[in-house]
Amino acid sequence: MKVLIPLAQGCEELEAVTLIDLLRRANIEVITAGLESGPVHASRGTVLMPDTTLDEALGGEYDMVVLPGGLPGADHLDNDGRIHELLRDMSAKDRFTAAICAAPKVLAHAGLLRGRRATAYPGVLESLDPGNITLQSDAVVVDGKVITSRGPGTAMDFALTLIELLAGTATRNEVEAALTRS
Repeated sequence: MKVLIPLAQGCEELEAVTLIDLLRRANIEVITAGLESGPVHASRGTVLMPDTTLDEALGGEYDMVVLPGGLPGADHLDNDGRIHELLRDMSAKDRFTAAICAAPKVLAHAGLLRGRRATAYPGVLESLDPGNITLQSDAVVVDGKVITSRGPGTAMDFALTLIELLAGTATRNEVEAALTRS
């Protein structure tokens, strides 16, 4: 399994790092890609060093693309045509797309939330005139191959759900158990 996590300036570091860490604990290959070369300065000042650039990463094949939220990170993702094209391509190939916090709006603008159930940070999807998106208040919403989550406080549940979808319940349970051992 191979997952691409695009990192934009101003992303929410708790979400990005939790996703990267837990997916890697599940032995899922994670590629982080900056929208441009160099370090990414997250929303709270944490500096993240992506594995590669988005341009270089776009040549690969992925089982899932996961978008961390945060502002202005989600806005940068949403304003990047490469991200919208990538998401539509993943959907056309019946592969997973996932987003947390403010990033589900990127899925919405790419057309991936039409007719689906979804969640996001409160106010994010409501402000878009969501039309035929069925808004949910759950921590994590799985609708087919589209997974959304609420925000930093739900990042661990979100990551564990992604692990379960990609690697199965047993792997999810192993990763979760290892996090709570004393």
